Amino acid sequence: MRDPIRPVRYNSNFYLFTSPAANWRDAIFCSMAPNPPMPEDLPVVCRDILMEYSKQVEKLAILFLELPSEALGLNSNYLKDTGRAKGHAFLCHCSPPCPERELTLATSKQAESCFLTVLLQDHIGGPQVLHEDRWIDVHPIPGALVVNRDLLQLVSNDRFKSFEHRVLANHKGPRVSVACFFRTDLHESSMKTYGPIKELLTEESTPKYWETTIKDFVACYNSKGLDGTSVLLQFTL
Repeated sequence: MRDPIRPVRYNSNFYLFTSPAANWRDAIFCSMAPNPPMPEDLPVVCRDILMEYSKQVEKLAILFLELPSEALGLNSNYLKDTGRAKGHAFLCHCSPPCPERELTLATSKQAESCFLTVLLQDHIGGPQVLHEDRWIDVHPIPGALVVNRDLLQLVSNDRFKSFEHRVLANHKGPRVSVACFFRTDLHESSMKTYGPIKELLTEESTPKYWETTIKDFVACYNSKGLDGTSVLLQFTL
């Protein structure tokens, strides 16, 4: 189902018609807040745990926004009070064993389109981050979460950095992961603009990005597909 209006949808490749190649995975997307789906729309096998995990990860996201606010020298509630954790969605991936893993990827090189991503993965492994033109394995640690920020790079004017990443296909599996994306309520904030935080700008630290709405930022991300480039390049001054 590729209807972007549906709160719960299944597919194998979100960007099948815009990406250079298909990925080795199946996925379910669930828009959980601020308007949660009807329980009957969620798969019975994971319905209760998704609803409970949604409540708990939202509390965690508030903490993850308070810490960078303080690191930027702002009030701890600054990022939270602007609604950056108000809307969130789950993307659950299942990557079956791949007989020819060298010919494909579970997820192509990309950066996220949200303020904050919280990733929970199993023991199989496969994620890599790009660091100084080298791909570095992100080995799974039991009980640990992986956190990434893309729009926070824009609003922090590069004080925080997002990382480009990919996920390798594996001959073991299936590999299961759950990513939670926080990016405000798209409907409520569709006309609200976001840009480098004014309190962080000086004569020496001028804006590095255009202001944009979340709606336009996400639309730009979706239109280009997983082409291996960060959507931030489209908004760089």
